[in-house]
Amino acid sequence: MADNFLERHQAEYEKRKAEWLRKKKHLSKSKVKRQPYNEDK
Repeated sequence: MADNFLERHQAEYEKRKAEWLRKKKHLSKSKVKRQPYNEDK
């Protein structure tokens, strides 16, 4: 019973972590795109 609890929470954690990493990568890419625009001003 306890093992199933841990496995379920591990799976939920992995999903949240993957979503966070996708958002983090997206934000870092958008920051890189904005830097040349700021330099042109």
